[in-house]
Amino acid sequence: MKTHFYLLGLLTLIGFKSGFSQENAPIQDPDSSGVDNSRLLPTSTPVLLFSSVEDEEKEDKKSKKKKRKKNVYFGEKTKKTLIKTSFRDQVTYQVFHFTQRHQQPDPYIRDIYWYDSRNKAIKNSGYQASKGYLLHGPYERRIGENVVESGMYYFGTKHGRWMSYDGNNVLLDKRHYAEGWPKDSRITYYNRGERKIEKLTPIEYELEEGNFYHFFQNGQVAVTGEYEFGEKVGLWTEYWPGQDDKRVRKREIQYQAEAFTNNFKPYIRAEWDQEGNLIYRTTN
Repeated sequence: MKTHFYLLGLLTLIGFKSGFSQENAPIQDPDSSGVDNSRLLPTSTPVLLFSSVEDEEKEDKKSKKKKRKKNVYFGEKTKKTLIKTSFRDQVTYQVFHFTQRHQQPDPYIRDIYWYDSRNKAIKNSGYQASKGYLLHGPYERRIGENVVESGMYYFGTKHGRWMSYDGNNVLLDKRHYAEGWPKDSRITYYNRGERKIEKLTPIEYELEEGNFYHFFQNGQVAVTGEYEFGEKVGLWTEYWPGQDDKRVRKREIQYQAEAFTNNFKPYIRAEWDQEGNLIYRTTN
C-alpha cells in the first residue's frame, strides 16, 4: 500500500514538474530570434545631399554645354531600349536606358526601378542582378506621339526633375527627386552640422509616402516602417539600441496592409528582449 502511494506521488510530482517546465520554457517560434539578419538594413544614417532646384537647373545647363558622350549618363555607360505595348487602339512606348553594371540598391529607398529583360517589363520591386538591370539615364513614356511622362534615373532611383503631361501636352505634374528621395522629405537632426539624422520622413504632395526611418544617436536604425497616402501600412519594427552592427528587434507592430482599410486596429505582433529572445507572439 505504501509502495502504491509512493509511486502515485512520484508520478504526480513528475507531471507537475513537466507542466511547470512547459509553462516556463522559451516560446517556440520559427522566427523566435530577434536578431535581424534576414533583411537588408542600413547600419548608419544616409548621407543626404539635397541640392536646391535652382542649383540642379544650373547643373543641367552646364552639362548641356558640354559635349555628352552617346548613352553615357553620370559617367556610366548605358544601353538604350524600347518597350511597346498596345491596348485596344492605344499604343504606349517606353524609351529608357539601363546599366549592365550591378550596384547594390540603396536600402533606404522603397522603389527601385529595373528592366526585367526576360519578361520585357519595367518593375519597381524585387530587383536581383541575375534577373535584370537597373534603369540609369533618361526615361520617356509616350502614348502615340504624345509624351506623357519624362525623367531621369540614377542606378534604379528617380533623380532630378520628373514631368507628367496629359494627351494634349499640358503639364499635369512636376516633381523633384535626389537619388530616389522626394525633395520635400522631412528631416530632423540630432546635430545638423554633423548631419546626425534623427528622423527621416518621405513627403509627397504634403503627405507621408514611402519608407520612414528613425535613428539612434550612434546612427543605427531605431524604427523602420512605411507610409502610404499619409497612413502607416505594413509591418513597423522597433530595435534595441546596440553598440555594433548587430541589430536586435524590440517590437513589431502590424498596421493595415493598404491605406484607408476600414475597421483595422494595429496590434503588437511580437516582442523580444535585448538578447533577441522572443517574449511575446500574437496568436492572430
